[in-house]
Amino acid sequence: MVETIQWKDGAVVMIDQTRLPLHVEYVTCRTYQEVATAIRDMIIRGAPAIGVAAAMGVALGAMQADEGDLDGQMETICETLAKTRPTAVNLFWAIDRMKRLYQSLRGRPIAEIRERMVTEAQVVRAEDIAICRAIGDHGAELVPDHKTVLTHCNAGALATAGYGTALGVIRSAVAAGKQVDVFADETRPFLQGARLTVWELQQDGIPTTLITDNMAGHFMKTGRIGCVVVGADRIAANGDVANKVGTYSVAVLARENGVPFFVAAPISTLDLTLASGDQIPIEQRAAAEVTHVFGHRIAPEGTAVQNPAFDVTPSRYVSAIITEKGVARAPYEESLRKMVR
Repeated sequence: MVETIQWKDGAVVMIDQTRLPLHVEYVTCRTYQEVATAIRDMIIRGAPAIGVAAAMGVALGAMQADEGDLDGQMETICETLAKTRPTAVNLFWAIDRMKRLYQSLRGRPIAEIRERMVTEAQVVRAEDIAICRAIGDHGAELVPDHKTVLTHCNAGALATAGYGTALGVIRSAVAAGKQVDVFADETRPFLQGARLTVWELQQDGIPTTLITDNMAGHFMKTGRIGCVVVGADRIAANGDVANKVGTYSVAVLARENGVPFFVAAPISTLDLTLASGDQIPIEQRAAAEVTHVFGHRIAPEGTAVQNPAFDVTPSRYVSAIITEKGVARAPYEESLRKMVR
């Protein structure tokens, strides 16, 4: 299994996902500012992985902060990391977790504070891997045997600390003996499906076919697709799901063709403070991601561009939400709240 992110020799080491699949390279972040840049530039991406990176970034900042103004510096560290990407709630969940720990340690010796912060960040990573395996085991039962699973973007080991959410469901289904293969949407404009999902599943020997985003409806209509499994970056109290842009279209196509649409995500992705997906902030990214592919211009100079990184799928299109605590179904206002009790 690929090592997405780890704490090593007082630094945060992560695989550079902007270089995959052609180059397998690792980036070493020695300051919290470098961690923030890695999150912002999508060297590391995927909501759970971003959360782990943020926790490690806070710990790295605590290791290097001046003892004389630790409170002020911790606030700056957390604010810097929180400003990197607005949609994935795991980012804020992890930062809040580290802040609460720090508050509980105020007045303790600085060496103890630093040690506890580093330990906590490593616990966040270990918990994430265990959570993903639990999600996979719960979701495997929903995957139909002898069918193709369609997924959008990358919600695998690369999007988490390991194993994955949506791809974790697929991995667990295969481990349970189910005969399944995968269709991976390319996922424009950043091509996470083409670059990351296909590469990752190839490492596991799981049969995977790459399709362009606009082919999903065609293959659903043929009856080949048994279910859709995607990840999530934030889930509102009513079950509305923010995920990589294009997910909404896939969900609508799935409903039209009678294909179950499953969302796999940890409890930390739930944001029950938001009544609906209308309140989820949507990150807007650079125009060059749309007008260029691998640095090569594909649109005329001066082209107007909209580039939302995410869209929101209304809960009515979601067949089930798979978490580490089990499978939630509509009405989500009730089932999701039970998950967090």
